[in-house]
Amino acid sequence: MLPIVGTVRLPADKLDAARPVMRRMVEASRAEPGCLDYGYAEDVLDPGLIHVKELWTDQGALDRHFTSLHIAEWRAAWPLLGIGERRLVVYEVGEPRIT
Repeated sequence: MLPIVGTVRLPADKLDAARPVMRRMVEASRAEPGCLDYGYAEDVLDPGLIHVKELWTDQGALDRHFTSLHIAEWRAAWPLLGIGERRLVVYEVGEPRIT
C-alpha cells in the first residue's frame, strides 16, 4: 500500500473558491480503482493550510491517478487559487495491523 501525507498551502482568502475545486478532486479520486482513502482537511490553527491524506493499493493505481483528467484540472486551478507551497510524501507500507 502507498500512503501519501502532506500539505498544500493557499491564501486564506481563496478558501471559499478552493472548496468546490477540492471537492471535485476528492470525489473523483475516491472513485478511482485502487484508491482506498483520499481527503483534504483545513488546519484549524493555520488558515490556508490544507492537510492531504491519500491511500493507494499500489504504484499502478497511483500512476493512473497522476494521469487522470481530474488531477490535470486540479493542477490547472493552482495558479488561480494561489496554491504554491506543496509538501507531499509517498510511503510504501505493508499490510495494516489493527491495534
